[in-house]
Order: sequence, then structure tokens, then C-alpha cells
Amino acid sequence: MKMLATCALALLLLSLESVIVQKLGWSVTRIDVTVAIIAFLALRANTGEGAVSSFVTGYLLDLLSGRYTGLYTFLAVFLFILGKLVASLVDVRSGFTFALYAMGGDVVHVLLSVLLSWLTAKEAVGAGAILSSLPLQVLLTGVAAWALYPLLRRLDRGDNRPQLGTLR
Repeated sequence: MKMLATCALALLLLSLESVIVQKLGWSVTRIDVTVAIIAFLALRANTGEGAVSSFVTGYLLDLLSGRYTGLYTFLAVFLFILGKLVASLVDVRSGFTFALYAMGGDVVHVLLSVLLSWLTAKEAVGAGAILSSLPLQVLLTGVAAWALYPLLRRLDRGDNRPQLGTLR
């Protein structure tokens, strides 16, 4: 996968997401397109390229979210590494299974962000509201991941996956 294309797509989708969320009047729920991008990177990118792309994607989310600097950057790289481990256990070949995979990643992403925010902040920053909106956010992330899957596959060069019958 082309790293610059992934980062540009993340910036475009984050900008679009922030406009949509603002127009709908949501204050807590988001469409977490960054998790869908990181999930695809965990499935298709090699480790170095995927980690750097995840870092940049998380940093862009940090910049556009207004939350603690470094929180989403750390979580993006952590989610990429965790996604690489899970990818060795599951078979994701269709848009539907990719949406389920991204939804699982979104649950982990939100729960870890709430936990780390709670551990580092003096005051609660709406953890109850974030957790109450979790089902809607996970559903919206799944729909976004399903819709983005064909585009992400088109960006994927596919040259880093081994051929059938070769030793890994």
C-alpha cells in the first residue's frame, strides 16, 4: 500500500468525518474512519510501512480531535500491532468480514482511549457519554469500513503478500 496515499486518504476522510459529525450535531459519537484505515493496514501492509502510516493517521486524528496530544498516535500504532496479531488468526476476504474486523478494532480503540484518558486526566471527560454512544459509533465505523473496503483494496499494491504455495 502506498504510504503517502494512505496518509492523504486519512486526512481527507478525517476532514469529511468532522464535517459530517458537525452537520449532524453529534458531540460524542463519531464515524471512526481511522480505525478502518488502520485495520486495513494491519491486514495488508508490511510492518514498517504500516506502523509509520498508522502513526501518521493517529497523529492526524490527534490534531483534528482536540484531545490529548499523543493519545491517538499511541493507540493507532498499538491497534496496528494488535491488528497484525489478530490478522494471523482470522480470515478477512470480503467487505463484510472486514467491517466486522474494523468494528472489533473500534471497540478496542474506544475502550483504550477512555481508559487512558481516565488514567491521565484529573477530571472525567465524558467517559459515560462516550461509552453510552459506543454501539452507534461501532455500527457507523462498520458501515464506513464496508464502504471503504473497495477503495482501500484498489490502493493496495498487493505485492507484499506471499504467493500461494510459497513458504513464509
